[in-house]
Amino acid sequence: MSRLLRMLRIAWTVVRYRLDASIARFAGRRWWLKLSPLGLLPRPRTADAVRFRRALEDLGPVFVKLGQILSTRRDLLPTDYADELAKLQDRVPPFDGAVAVATVERALGAPIDELFAHFDPQPLASASLAQVHTATLPEGDAVVVKVIRPDIERVIESDIRLIHTIADLLERLSRDARRLHLKAVVRDYEETIFGELNLLKEADNTATLRRNFAGSPLLYAPEVYWERCTESVLVLERIHGIPIADVAALQAAGTDMKKLAERGVETFFTQVFRHNFFHADMHPGNIFINAEEPASPSYIAVDCAIIGRLTDEDQWYIARNVLAFLNRDYMEIARLHVRSGWVPDDTDTLEFAAVIRQLGEPLFMRPLKDISFGHFLVALFTTARRFDMEVQPQLVLLQKTLLNIEGMGRELYPDLDLWSTSKPFMERWVAERHGPKAILKAFADHAPAIVAELPRLPAALAEAPTRLAEFDRRLDAQRRSLQRARRRRLAGAVLLAVLGVVLWRDVSPEAAAAVVAGAVALLLVLR
Repeated sequence: MSRLLRMLRIAWTVVRYRLDASIARFAGRRWWLKLSPLGLLPRPRTADAVRFRRALEDLGPVFVKLGQILSTRRDLLPTDYADELAKLQDRVPPFDGAVAVATVERALGAPIDELFAHFDPQPLASASLAQVHTATLPEGDAVVVKVIRPDIERVIESDIRLIHTIADLLERLSRDARRLHLKAVVRDYEETIFGELNLLKEADNTATLRRNFAGSPLLYAPEVYWERCTESVLVLERIHGIPIADVAALQAAGTDMKKLAERGVETFFTQVFRHNFFHADMHPGNIFINAEEPASPSYIAVDCAIIGRLTDEDQWYIARNVLAFLNRDYMEIARLHVRSGWVPDDTDTLEFAAVIRQLGEPLFMRPLKDISFGHFLVALFTTARRFDMEVQPQLVLLQKTLLNIEGMGRELYPDLDLWSTSKPFMERWVAERHGPKAILKAFADHAPAIVAELPRLPAALAEAPTRLAEFDRRLDAQRRSLQRARRRRLAGAVLLAVLGVVLWRDVSPEAAAAVVAGAVALLLVLR
């Protein structure tokens, strides 16, 4: 019954916000939409994307989270929808503080008074999956306690099933919906949202980020109090900083905004290329600024539930793509896409390079400070879909994070030149990873293994001709075996054909004998 009521509520939301217009935009004007009685209603004045966002907000936290993730898929969504969905915030009423206390006591196995010298039952913040309370440890440390919402897993499972059903239905009805890979997007969403329910995973991510930037002037991550962490409770050091969106407060503190913006870019590239572990949810609500030293401001990151990683190959090819774009080498970008496997091997690189050139050249007509690399990536991925490129999840996270960093950087310092900050970093990284020093270092790292194999080298060289001859003999034997197998298959086909002729009723004995004699002769030749 509850599922039926939920479906009825979704149907009412579709009617109330006239989402038939959004469905038509993604699915096309299908016959079943033309027959819909909603078309008889007056055309709403509010933009389609705005109504879509408001509908998701009305449907609750699971749909809000889905919208937030959809907003990152700018390679799939029209710009107006992506921009509107990016405005989604977790405006969720808090649950009772007594329930939070009971959850903490049950998870940690002790009364709240023993666990904390003080625990504020009034939440500091409330989101779709959890809420945060301030507390003080018996040792005097100020902390925040993140508590998963009660019964949220059951709600998520129920809504996820409905979302899967809707995505499956739309893909069955619409080729455009299939092009958007709605079912794959929902599967990614399901994995992400259930991953966020395990706060031990977030604790591990936070500790790793803190360790990576230990002693760095770029970024600070709060300390994790492991002895008080479980899957449903997370205890972290309470941080104090200026929200990055509060530009007026940062300016009032005398913050060097240019340095802050440039450090944001450096922080991003450091996470992606040096650590290969990047905070993939760096929206303004999760970033604070330590402006105690205004001339040397640093970032503070919280909510490390979503983390991105790249393979070594992806790191290498992305770095090369960045440098190729800066050098306007579009043929190199096309070749890199083929080598990396991002597009099929049979892609026409000349045609692909020409399309990328049409995309890139207009950008260079503007000042560098006005070029958004994040939006270029979005446009590149969208264009590459014409060449059967499937955008991988880790690239989507990278694109989303870069868009966030670039957007925040330009908000802080409108004249931010992303390229002058990133190009030297990328050139150093490529040289360090793949230059002569890197090759010598690789040899040095493997020197013990190489030295251990050196005594065997003369014997291996002496045995090489024999081994090569043996390899040739085996190859010849395999070739002969394949030829024999082909002959046997051909002989079998001939015999079946002969049998069919002989068994055919209208064939005279003389003709049958001639066919058999011919078949035997052919078999002898094949043999």
